[in-house]
This record gives sequence, C-alpha cells and structure tokens, in this order.
Amino acid sequence: MGVEEARLRRGGWLRRAGNQKGQEEGGRRPGPAPGPPSHGFRWLWRLQRLWRPRGGRKMATEAAGALGLLWGWLWSERFWMPQNVSWADLEGPGDGYGYPQARHILSVFPLAAGVFSVRLLFERFIAKPCALHVGIQDSGPYQPQPNAILEKVFISITKYPDEKRLEGLSKQLDWDIRKIQCWFRHRRNQDKPPTLTKFCESMWRFTFYLCIFCYGIRFLWSSAWFWDTRQCWHSYPYQPLTSGLYYYYIMELAFYWSLMFSQFTDIKRKDFLIMFVHHLATIALITFSYINNMVRVGTLVMCLHDASDFLLEAAKLANYAKYQRLCDTLFVIFSAVFMVTRLGIYPSWILNTTLFESWEMIGPYPSWWLFNGLLLTLQVLHVIWSYLIARIAFKALIRGKVSKDDRSDVESSSEEEEMTSNTKSPCSNSSSNGANRVNGHTGGSYWAEE
Repeated sequence: MGVEEARLRRGGWLRRAGNQKGQEEGGRRPGPAPGPPSHGFRWLWRLQRLWRPRGGRKMATEAAGALGLLWGWLWSERFWMPQNVSWADLEGPGDGYGYPQARHILSVFPLAAGVFSVRLLFERFIAKPCALHVGIQDSGPYQPQPNAILEKVFISITKYPDEKRLEGLSKQLDWDIRKIQCWFRHRRNQDKPPTLTKFCESMWRFTFYLCIFCYGIRFLWSSAWFWDTRQCWHSYPYQPLTSGLYYYYIMELAFYWSLMFSQFTDIKRKDFLIMFVHHLATIALITFSYINNMVRVGTLVMCLHDASDFLLEAAKLANYAKYQRLCDTLFVIFSAVFMVTRLGIYPSWILNTTLFESWEMIGPYPSWWLFNGLLLTLQVLHVIWSYLIARIAFKALIRGKVSKDDRSDVESSSEEEEMTSNTKSPCSNSSSNGANRVNGHTGGSYWAEE
C-alpha cells in the first residue's frame, strides 16, 4: 500500500470518526445549503449567505434564522394569496406576458430615473420656451438692499419680526418701519423659486397626466372590467397580463417613484406631508396590487385619479400665465371633476367592488385587508383635498375670482409680483399696478396676508 493511499484511508477514517462522534454528542452532519427562493427577490437570500458576523458561527446561525423568518413572513403565501393558491401556481406562462412577478418591480427604478431625466429635458427645451412665449420672465425676485444687521436678524432670530422688534430695528437703523417690512418681504421672496420654475414644473405634470389618462381610457375602453367590475375578480388570481396592462402599470409606478424623489427638490407646498403620504400610499397600492395580481381594479383606480389631475395642472398653468378667465374656468371644471370622481365614483365604484364584490367572489385574506386599507387611506386624503378645494371655491365666490391654488407656496407670491412691477420704488406705499397681486392676478389684501 502506497503512502498516498494510506493517507487517503486515514483521512476517510478520521472523517467517519468525527461524524460518529458528532452524532453521539447530539450533533448532526451538515446538509446541503438551502437553495434560492422560488419566487420574489433574491437579494435577501444572497445577503443571508454572504453575511458572516465576527461573533462566531452561533451568531451567524441566529442571524440567518432571523433573516429566514423575515423572508418567510415577507413572501408568505398565506398573506399574499387566497386559500389553496401558491406562488408555484403563478409560475406558469399563462397568456400574453404571463402572471405578474415581484421581480418585475425591479425594472421600475431605472425607468423612474429615465422619467426624471426626460422631465429635465422637457422643462429645459419645451416648457421654458412656452413660458417665455406667454410672457413669463426669466428673472428672479427683487434683491433687497444689503444690510448686515437685518441679515443677522433674518438668519439667526426670525424671518417675521413682530411690531416690537420692528420698532427697535427702526430706531437702530433710522429706517421707516414700512421700509424694514419691505426688506424682510424681499428677503423672504429671495429664497422662493420664480414663476418660470413653477410653470415648467406644472407643465411637465400636465403633459404626463394628460398622456397617461388618454392611454388609460383607450386601454380600458376595450376591457371587460371597465364595464363590469365583477370581471376584476373573475378567475382571480389566474388573470394573465397583457402588454398594454403591463406597460400601463409600470409607467405609472415609475412616474410616482420619480415624484417621490423629486418632491424634495421641487417647490415646497403647504401639503408637503399630505403629498408624501399620498405618494407612499400610491406606490404601495400599485406595488401590492401588482404582486398579488389585482391589476384589473388597479387600472381603474389609476385612471380615475388621472381624470382630474391634469385639469389642476392646466389651471395652474393659466394662473402663472395670468390668463384669469381661463384659470377660473379650468378651476371650476377641475373642482367638479374632482368632487364627482373622488367623492362619488371612487367610493361607489372602486370601494364597492374591492370591499363587497371581491368579498363575495374570492373572500377576504390578509393582503386583501391591507389593499383595502390603503384604498381607504386614499379616500381620507380625498376628503382633505376636497376641503381645501371647497375653501378656495368659497373664497372665490366671495372675492369674485380664483385667487390662488391653496396648495401653492408656503408664502404668497404677492410680494414677488409687487417687486417685479415696482422696481423703481419697491417699497412705495402706492402700488396701483401690482401691489395686491396674487400669482399674477389682482386680488384683495386678504390674499396677500394669507
């Protein structure tokens, strides 16, 4: 027997002895590593395999077990699917594009970056020339007179000095109180985006909402569930995708992801938090409804919301361009469409089919409750926005015109218009040509104060 053969036999005997000793001490032989999950994302599984903390094998085992439990809970069939339905049942090709898969969602993120890039090009080469054509000037707000004392108060103490502080500054600088108030208004408006920026932003949203709404109407017009909502649950969840439905869903989801990111760089509005919650709820709704194949009713929800969104952006465009009558007309149309779709059709058509018809045809299950909870969250937001719109309409009836979008900037742009129209005497008390203008429209001092 050669030396090499003896070494191999000795190694095999040692391995067998080690395994036997481990079994006698209650251990077990290590089996093959578990394979990747059959459905969904695989990044968590790979992270589970690669991550090895320094605390030793025991800590790594506990962490892997926790990740396994999290993974199992995240993709639990009992949560996502009705009874007697598994992920394997939806792995088949079906017809058209097959069934929705969670991995399809990954294609949304590069598409959202592409949408944002298209937006930048659109605002630069299409929206900006249109704004200049209608007379919106590419100029910033009036620059206040440099003053170190007022600048220190503005940055370190307050942007809205009270009467007592104004009197003290007036004595210190030997300035008139009206002049100091004017300086603080100019300084506040210096940090605000110009009307040109707001026009370009609204024109981009108007273009997308209008295009996606026209596409949604064209697609749904030939769909059976548009005319009979019970078809949303017929043969559920075995409802294969079509190319039109897939592109409709992915494009909407990519657009809202781009809005989620750009919201932090866009103009800050009063309802920033409400819009943030709205974007989160919308993205969650679209994603969840896609994963558990509630895409038919999802298309109805998206198209219904797009019906009024482009009208709001159109009214804001007319507002920035100073077309008063067109703005008022578009706002009235928007208000009517919003109230009818969000407070009438949405609960009677959408919530009726998701809460009652689906209960009757497929029965409730965990993700069903989550899906309807998100839909009800949207309805709460609809009520809040309806209140804001009704408040604008009520003020418009009193004042005789729509003075501004109540979702507009945190501070009224009346002072900005005052500055640009009175550059020779920006702090003059007489402002017959724009002292009380709100977003380019004449209005009472009430709007300027608001």
